[in-house]
Amino acid sequence: MAGRRDPAERCSCRSTDCVERPLRRLFEGLASGVAAWPWPFVLVPLLLSGGLGAGFLFLPRRQANDIEGQFTPTWGPAKAERDFVRRHFPPDVSERFSAPRLPTEGAYAALIAVATNGTSVLDPAAWADVLRLNATVHDADYERLCARTAGRCASPNALLSRLGHAGPPAPGSLRFPVSDGVFLGAALGGVETEGGRVRRARALKLLYYLREDGPEAQDSRRWLQRFLRDIPSKVAESRLGSVQVTYFTSLSRQQEFEGNTRSVIPLFSITYFLTIAFAVISCLR
Repeated sequence: MAGRRDPAERCSCRSTDCVERPLRRLFEGLASGVAAWPWPFVLVPLLLSGGLGAGFLFLPRRQANDIEGQFTPTWGPAKAERDFVRRHFPPDVSERFSAPRLPTEGAYAALIAVATNGTSVLDPAAWADVLRLNATVHDADYERLCARTAGRCASPNALLSRLGHAGPPAPGSLRFPVSDGVFLGAALGGVETEGGRVRRARALKLLYYLREDGPEAQDSRRWLQRFLRDIPSKVAESRLGSVQVTYFTSLSRQQEFEGNTRSVIPLFSITYFLTIAFAVISCLR
């Protein structure tokens, strides 16, 4: 039968170490055990850490950096409604492509040509640069992977589809935002009108959609990655003197997200090191 507890060990206003005292005895016993049998305390943590750390080999297959998966609800109503649209209105990007019917933003590359020196992108010199810029995109791989309509690449670029390789539209020949049934609000930027007709426009947006169904989906992704890598040098080689070019793809947002992750992790490591060092130095007192 255990003896009665020493009154000095009970918690009271004069004795406040009733918690610290049993913990001290516990750690004294642990220290005695470590001193008597040190090797199990050295080897077991190493083996356990090595075994659990082997799981990092599966990290590349398990990691999830998709923006939609990270920042939207898993069972969100919007995803269910999008799946409903996909089932009942499936897009056919290989034969009957239509950008407004896409349930997602699609796989695309975008170029924005901005006229320099306050001129108009519809001026002859700037228009010639736009045509050269458009020609740099239409390589053999793009012709194979592009979204198609009636057996050829579907072009959502309203003005280029309408004018082809002819000269720029005559001043005042285009209405805005709808001209001859074609919506130009998403193609022209910085528009100045007179009587409802386009007098000048500072910018022109070009879109290039790719197939994202079947085996061509991965090829389209690689083409977009190559586009982001090569477009600066192609623009420099084209010597476009009348327009400045910016570019964007459906992969750009995801790549920026992953790039931010890689740049932030080292800063977190430094923060953790400084925090731990501060805590250790503070406790040395």
